[in-house]
Amino acid sequence: MKNFQLSAKILSQKKIKGNYWHCELAAPLIAKNACPGQFINIRVSDTYDPLLRRPLSIHGVKGTKIKIFYKVVGKATEILARKKKGELLDIIGPLGNGFAFGKRKTENGKQILVAGGMGVAPLMFLAERLKKTTIQVLVGARTREELLCINDFKQAGCLVSVATDDGSAGFQGRVSDLLKQLLQEAQFRPQTIYACGPRLMLKAVADMANEYALAAQLSLEEHMSCGIGACLGCVVKTKGGLKRVCKEGPVFAAKELAW
Repeated sequence: MKNFQLSAKILSQKKIKGNYWHCELAAPLIAKNACPGQFINIRVSDTYDPLLRRPLSIHGVKGTKIKIFYKVVGKATEILARKKKGELLDIIGPLGNGFAFGKRKTENGKQILVAGGMGVAPLMFLAERLKKTTIQVLVGARTREELLCINDFKQAGCLVSVATDDGSAGFQGRVSDLLKQLLQEAQFRPQTIYACGPRLMLKAVADMANEYALAAQLSLEEHMSCGIGACLGCVVKTKGGLKRVCKEGPVFAAKELAW
């Protein structure tokens, strides 16, 4: 799969709420070749501090533009958030293997997307590409204030349900528990479950997919160093041996992973 290194102009940079930011970049080659679930690797500084690039999921594509959605959590993302419209970013992408979709149809054509926290980032792009299907999105967070991209998913035509740990919005509990409740309803059987979020959430999703004999694809959130498969710093255990999240992933079939 092709990837490109280029200088991308910042077309917009907006603070959504709290420490969450949305950025649009002019990157025609990446936009043309990107698939949901892939990411870009960004150099945020011209100096060696911070030394490493930062991997960020592609949040969406519109024409020649790519979108990223990120949270300021450290020095690199703080620098990124200070970038202004018109500035250039050195980026590499699209990287990794994304979600596989659209290759087969079922009678109901239903899909479930399960997002925990910043897991919404790659799933928004996927929702935009899943056409002519019923998409049920489950979004989980600790509190109402931390729920992300709810209106964006609705505008994309998705059915949206939320779960909060404290019960301040929607279902009280974990988003994986909300998924279990939905799967227990006999009238809803999805073609595929797509999920991104914390590891424990993904493990719970994988277990449910196995229990209900459903296909599931999981996007793993792992720390990466090089982002191109050279350093072996992001390997995970699979039934076929160790695999690199940045190269063979970040999306894996749930049945492939060895938890």
